[in-house]
Amino acid sequence: MTPFPFAAIVGQDEMKTAMVLTAIDPKIGGVLVFGDRGTGKSTAVRALAALLPPIQAVAGCPCNSATVDDCPDWAQVNDPALIERPTPVVDLPLGVSEDRVTGALDIERALTRGEKAFEAGLLARANRGYLYIDEVNLLEDHIVDLLLDVAQSGENVVEREGLSIRRFGLSVEVTSPDDIATRIEVIRRRDAYENDHAAFMAGWQPEDADLRDRILSARAALPNLQTGNVVLHDVASVCLALGSDGLRGELTLLRAARALAAFEGAAEVTRDHIRRAAPMALRHRLRRDPLDDAGSTARVARQLAEVLP
Repeated sequence: MTPFPFAAIVGQDEMKTAMVLTAIDPKIGGVLVFGDRGTGKSTAVRALAALLPPIQAVAGCPCNSATVDDCPDWAQVNDPALIERPTPVVDLPLGVSEDRVTGALDIERALTRGEKAFEAGLLARANRGYLYIDEVNLLEDHIVDLLLDVAQSGENVVEREGLSIRRFGLSVEVTSPDDIATRIEVIRRRDAYENDHAAFMAGWQPEDADLRDRILSARAALPNLQTGNVVLHDVASVCLALGSDGLRGELTLLRAARALAAFEGAAEVTRDHIRRAAPMALRHRLRRDPLDDAGSTARVARQLAEVLP
């Protein structure tokens, strides 16, 4: 069955915005979504991937590379023909091994042919798409560290030492709706999706198409977006006030604010874009303060009010 339309997801606006921003600029990194079960996390990922246009990929490349030159040497691609593939969504199972994630020696070819060859892992299959991880907190720590390092650096270096810890680019909190009207609308739309599928999809197709066009336009506009010194000062000031570790927070906040500005068709990044992107980019980067029992979102909001009035 065709994935649920992204535009038809009820509420969860911050989650949807964060996913759209990473679709505009993948350098932002992954999105950590935490909160209640059954709040549309998996639905949103698959809906966004289905909404995006197909990718052009080399037919024989296990990494979905756009050109033969982009394919790794170990792939041994002989056919340069390009084919269309849907934007990939790959599920990462709990209990997965490091070799399954990153790739490893192809044992079958080694034993049957005596050839030393590399077998691509899940990261290769998810390249230029999405790797979906449910219950990331249940993964082994070294797998999480590996995934974060790859998401931040953009490279999957297969080795057995030297992995460094990084954080997700953005984080959002999701909760179940607490009002009757919203819960009814969720039920109504899901029921229509399952029982009157063709009509439901046709009804939401124009909104999904409009969102796709906005994402593609934002991607094109991103390189030419103006970012003045005042914006850079604001970004640094907010991160300094919050005490975020290193400079990773500044870079992520700036990328998120730029993607948001591009999505809204703005010619330059403004303080308003920074304010709206800051909770997603910074709430998971705060050091724990035993003297402050306010939640991370409240702490970010408080500092934004003081630093960026």
